[in-house]
Amino acid sequence: MTSNLVTIPFDPNNFVSGVTNPYLPLVPGTTFTYRNLLKTTEELNTIEVTRDRKTILGVAVTVVHDQVFLADGSLAEDTFDWYAQDEQGNVWYFGEDTKEYDHGVLVTTAGSWEAGKNGALAGIVMLADPHVGDVYKQEDAPGVVADMAKVVSLDETLTVPYGTFTHCIETTEWTPVEPGDRSHKFYARNVGNVLEVATRQGGETDELVAVK
Repeated sequence: MTSNLVTIPFDPNNFVSGVTNPYLPLVPGTTFTYRNLLKTTEELNTIEVTRDRKTILGVAVTVVHDQVFLADGSLAEDTFDWYAQDEQGNVWYFGEDTKEYDHGVLVTTAGSWEAGKNGALAGIVMLADPHVGDVYKQEDAPGVVADMAKVVSLDETLTVPYGTFTHCIETTEWTPVEPGDRSHKFYARNVGNVLEVATRQGGETDELVAVK
């Protein structure tokens, strides 16, 4: 499979209100619930598209609240992610404010970054017109994170607890810092991310179980 590095110039005047890309729609008030199946345990992940807005680099971004709960119900991760869509339909990622907990005690905020600060750049998380072989930077924060993604299929069929989906986009994601740590994500039209299969932590599967 050939690769094509996609670079899109950042222009704060080229963004629209809201995120409506059919493969990553972020409708305020929507909550996605995922079941995270780890090697020896299970977690619950809720992702809420809030009605809050935040201005980053002159762009009004959509704030998404991402929480991970352990099997005992305790909060493990609490993150606010920032997204925006340009006029062409590409969905950009502007960073995250993330906290990790150990039974109620904050242990780290490592992984937090914001585009425009400390050399960090906004990245792309979903292309408006993806093609197999397209490669793009998702996160680019020096000293914090450097995530990449590649489109590997545009016609996958899969079943998760939430339903069966056809013509899904499949991407593979990795970071040059940890080249062996890869994940495959699957996006369904008019839903968004429905499945992630990763190699980290000895193997992890995140599957969509509910949308409300």
